Amino acid sequence: MANKITSIEVIGSGCANCKKLHELAVEAVKELNFSVEVGYSNDIQKALAMGVMQFPVLAVDGKAVLTGATSDLEKVKKALNDQIGISGCCPCGGDCGCL
Repeated sequence: MANKITSIEVIGSGCANCKKLHELAVEAVKELNFSVEVGYSNDIQKALAMGVMQFPVLAVDGKAVLTGATSDLEKVKKALNDQIGISGCCPCGGDCGCL
């Protein structure tokens, strides 16, 4: 299934939580078989322009979709899938674990 996401970026200060979210986003993209790279930015002003006051930020196509520290890969995958209208953990739309 082709996704409609053209850019994914983690915005943060470079702290451990920011780096962890970036690692999780990279892993989520890999597991979901998305063909987009995950960028990382220290540009806090970019996040503030999105109306975000909590870091790190996971942004998809320039829109904040997840804020704050997390160590939950499934939460990151859900945030990404929600952007393309898929519920569940995988492109099948359910929790089948096919990936």
